[in-house]
Parts: sequence; C-alpha cells; structure tokens
Amino acid sequence: MKPELLAPAGSLSKLKLAFYYGADAVYLGGKSFSLRNSAENFTDNELAEAISYAHVRGRRIYAAVNIFARNDDFRQLQAHLGLLADLHADAVLVSDPGVFRLARRTTPSLPVHISTQANTLNAEAARFWYEQGASRVVLARELSLAEIAEIHAAVPDLELEAFIHGAMCISYSGRCYLSDYLNGRSSNRGVCAQPCRNAYEIRTMGEGGEWLRCEEDGKGTYLLNSKDLNMSAHLEALRAAGVCSMKIEGRMKSEYYLATVVNTYRRILDMGYSDALVAELETITHREYTTAYAFGRNADTVCADGSQHCGTCDVIAIVRECGQGIARVEMRSRFYEGDVLEILSPSGEFGGRVEITNMRDAEGAPCRDAKLVQGLYSFDCPKTLHAGDILRRRRVHEMGLHPAPFAKIKAGSKTVEMRLCDEKRRAIRKGDILVFTEEESGEKLRARVLGLTRFASFEELYRCIPLTACGYAEEQLSEASPSDMGAFYSPEEERRWGVLAIEIEAIEE
Repeated sequence: MKPELLAPAGSLSKLKLAFYYGADAVYLGGKSFSLRNSAENFTDNELAEAISYAHVRGRRIYAAVNIFARNDDFRQLQAHLGLLADLHADAVLVSDPGVFRLARRTTPSLPVHISTQANTLNAEAARFWYEQGASRVVLARELSLAEIAEIHAAVPDLELEAFIHGAMCISYSGRCYLSDYLNGRSSNRGVCAQPCRNAYEIRTMGEGGEWLRCEEDGKGTYLLNSKDLNMSAHLEALRAAGVCSMKIEGRMKSEYYLATVVNTYRRILDMGYSDALVAELETITHREYTTAYAFGRNADTVCADGSQHCGTCDVIAIVRECGQGIARVEMRSRFYEGDVLEILSPSGEFGGRVEITNMRDAEGAPCRDAKLVQGLYSFDCPKTLHAGDILRRRRVHEMGLHPAPFAKIKAGSKTVEMRLCDEKRRAIRKGDILVFTEEESGEKLRARVLGLTRFASFEELYRCIPLTACGYAEEQLSEASPSDMGAFYSPEEERRWGVLAIEIEAIEE
C-alpha cells in the first residue's frame, strides 16, 4: 500500500494548495491548543470549511491539539474536541496524557494520533499508546530506520508516522525550554521564539581571572542550530520499515515552499526517485540538508554557520485562472513583457516554460512592466495552466564585469562568454534575466537570455565565435588565448563545467 503524504496547512489557502499539489492529508491547528500559534491557523468556521473541502475530495484532516496543557485549559479543550468530533475531523493530534484521556473519554469517536512531542522511542511506549486507544504514533525524529522497523514488528496494527522533510528542533523531539527560559515564550504551548537559531558565545574563566572565549572552527558558533531534514532519497526504506504516513514540516512556511515540497514528494512516491526531482528541493529556502538519525548516530546535524540557502528560484506569479489562451496571474515579483518563466504544477506542464506576450493589467490596458505588488495581470498563454500553478524564474546571481566588457555589452554586444567553474551559471536557460554589474562604478545592466551555446572547452569557443563578440576588448584578446585559459582552468574543470556563449539583449528599465 502506498504511504500517505501528509502536508502542513497554516491557513485555508495553504490547505487548498497542499491538496492541489498532491497531499493525501494535511495537519492543521485551530486558534488555540496547537504548537504553531504564529501561523494563521483556523477559526471554527474555517475548520468546518477545511474538513468539508477535504472530505469531498477524499482527503483527510488531522487537527493538532498538542500543547502541554495546564489546568485552566481543560474547559475550553473539551469544547474544542467536541467541535472537531462534530465536524468529523479524521483525527486529533495530542501529546499530553491528560488531553489524550479527555479526548478518549469525551469524544470516543474521534481517532487520536500521538504527537512527536510525546517522543515515542521504543516498542513498549508504542504498545502503551496502542493499548490506550491511539490509532497512530508520530515517531520521535531521533529514531533510526532499524528502530522504526522493530517498533512496527512489535505493534504491527499501530499506524506509524514519520517526518521526511523540513526544519528540525535541536531539542529532543521538540520538547524545548530554551525559548521559555530566555523569552518567556513556551515552545510547548505554541509560541517558540526559536532562540536555537541564534549565534551564541561560550566563555570560560582562565588563569588569572581572564575570560576566555570558546569558539567553534571557521564555520561559526551556531551551536544549537539544526540542519533541515531531507529523506527524499529514502522513502522506500521508510515504507519498508513500516511507516504508513510521511510527514512534511512547515505550517509557517511559504506557499512556494509548500507547493514545491509536496509536488516533489508526490512525484517521488508515484514515479520513483530521480535526481531531477530532488533538485527541486534546492529551489526553496533551506538550511543544509541532513538525514538526521535515520541510519544511526549522526554527530553532523548542526548547521554551524547559521546560514540558509536562499533557493535557486524566485516566485514571479500565482496563476488564478487560465482559459481560451489567456492566463490571469497575481504578481509576486516584478516581471516584464518578453520574460520566459518556468511552470511549477502538479500537471504535465511541470517544468515547461511560457513566454509573457501581449501582457495587460487588471483594467485590460497593455503594459510591459508588471510592477504592482499582488497586482493582477493577463497574457497570452498556449499552455494548459490551472489555478494554483506557480510561475517562477531561475535565480541568477549578479555578475561582475570589468569596465571594458561591460561597456561593450552596454553598447550593444549581443553575446557574452560565461566563465568556467561557476555552478550557479550552469542553470541559465533561454528567457532568464541576467544582471551585470560594472565592478568599478557599480552600474547595473539587465539583460534577457535569447539563446545559448555550450562548448566543451574554451579552445572550442575560441575557434567558433570571435571573442570580440563575447564582450572582450581588443587589448584583452592576447590574455584570452586558449593557452592562458588552460592555465587558469584545469582540464578537469573544463570537462565538468564546459563554457557557455550566451546571446543576450539589454532590457530597458
């Protein structure tokens, strides 16, 4: 049986997006009692709409009620559980034994899932929850695949859920007191300030009473900052270990993050692992990836430099409707007439590209520059797009140029040679936007890629295209000979990266 793909839903719009991109179920929270109070979350009316929306489509809703409750919470908790039962939520997600007991006593028809906050680490704990009436346990993230398999063998009728992607808490199964201690905001009641993501300094008293600073190596001093989980290459191993529900973290993440991650894992589950699909997970903002403890003890789970990869794509627009050859979109980042954008979609159009032609604003007036934030724009579209599809642009970092080649491009040179050993520039495609910066003055020039030719070596480029057409000044030609380039770039780098000659046109602002 194919595992369930379980996605986060921080709002009603994200819930609909998660289902559109292929989630079998979502987990969400009401305005109280879940561990993500900073998410939009759901009013009672929105909960009713969400559950109805899911059930009509054969999907499932799991409601998080996973705070560690205090005495004063229980009157409202009972009413909230009753509401979820009346709305026919598919399960309630709890971590507190008192909340579990209340749910089983007052709403016996409501299935109960045990949250990862309960840190279920062994078969005896799993059996305990099963014997009390839990239908599923969300396993602690500290478990290995071998330990998961042992739990499944010991309690085969208990459903096992495990995280497969997203941010991880540095503390044991998320049971952290650091935020409460430093900020008075309890992570166990949904208001974590995430102090683990900050840099810290440790000092010790040396001889003579001098304070000595203890530092990590050159990576930094982010001692508590965990890497992000990525199990995309190991879904079959998780299934074989007994995991029936594969869970994505991120109720507070963006719509683009949600769409990309759900789309990627849906396709891997349906079609199998591929490098091309997993590369999608590089297009979103994330910390360095890890498989955490899936394969045993792993000391390398801290993101020591505190950095986040900003992703390789910019979200340009969200499709609102498409028909009769016209797409109507809501702008997210500025785009222009003539831009060629990439399609993110659960449909067969995924990975395709569409050129922006005959663009019009919300009033139907022709325009060349979509610059109104969240403004509505339309354009001719031969593709079959649907509401919820996302148009994006592969991000290309600014490229510094010496004054002479910058001047030639500014003067109308149509071709530029892309140097070796820059992996980011391998991803350039027709229609992408490049930003050149003159290194002395800081002046910028935007250009659109009209075409590109790949060469195996600089010598091949040297033979095929006049270097004066590639942004080189006459006085630079002696420095751009194949022998000089060969001295700078190793043969191994040439074979690995190749050389690009890119045809461009300047874009007028």
